[in-house]
Amino acid sequence: MYKKMIAPAAIVALKDALTNIYWYKPDLRSFLTSTLNNPAILARVNWDDYKRNIVGSVVDILTANQDNYHTDLLRLMSEVARIDDFSHLLRLEDGQKKAKQAKASVEALWKLIATHEELYAEQKKIEERKRATDEALLRTTAVRENLGELTQEYCKLLTAEDPQGRGYRLEKIIKDLFTLFDLDPKASFKIVGEQIDGAFTFDSIDYLFEAKWQQQPVGADELDHLAGKLSRKLDNTLGLFLSINGFSEDGVKAHSSGRRMMILMDGSDLMAVLDGRIDLIQLLLRKRRHAAQTGNIYLHIHEIL
Repeated sequence: MYKKMIAPAAIVALKDALTNIYWYKPDLRSFLTSTLNNPAILARVNWDDYKRNIVGSVVDILTANQDNYHTDLLRLMSEVARIDDFSHLLRLEDGQKKAKQAKASVEALWKLIATHEELYAEQKKIEERKRATDEALLRTTAVRENLGELTQEYCKLLTAEDPQGRGYRLEKIIKDLFTLFDLDPKASFKIVGEQIDGAFTFDSIDYLFEAKWQQQPVGADELDHLAGKLSRKLDNTLGLFLSINGFSEDGVKAHSSGRRMMILMDGSDLMAVLDGRIDLIQLLLRKRRHAAQTGNIYLHIHEIL
């Protein structure tokens, strides 16, 4: 299918905006990892280089081969143009000036995208097709029946008193749920005490997965443990932490700054998926996008629905 090439002016505006919206390279890297369909592109970049050169390298890789990376380039332009929160820049020296510059460069990119109506319409169609496919999956009889069975099993666990047995049964529910949504859960899923460790692949990105079911919210120490594992993996590896009873405020804040390597999910999120109010794919996409755009790794389900 013929793809209309993106104009050079829009490419220049994209580089300028992407350079200005994130002052620190770890923040830039987190945004790119969460946004690109093919995050392996980032392995080709010298992250010790200056930020503007890093941005230039990434965008040049995408533009040089638009036959393969056209969707990535459109998605990157669209996500950057949607950013409207620059509060993270206000905390820096000359923060007002930096935020103003970032806002102006994003608005300049938006104007160029708006004039490329065909390109913007194409990106919206891509997103709509994916959303329609995910919603259609939820409506199929087989999926509804499987979700119903998993919901019944999960509801039984809510009154279970044996933490070890509850953990094993939760592990099976999660593996079955990931399999249902084609997330390729790895055989390495295992339970130690009340904590489940595993891995899965989503949107061409490898994820380490941890789950905890304990009375108190998961705090910074437990999140540090997952972050440590992620720091020893490839750059395009992210994390998903499921805590049935949520997360402490200090833990969320500690991991919502710098390089954001994980997204957080709680029991309300899990119940919404099991109830069929949102499919797991869209939930992960929304959480990942929110983390990339705002820095907040813990988007609550009521903010989505």
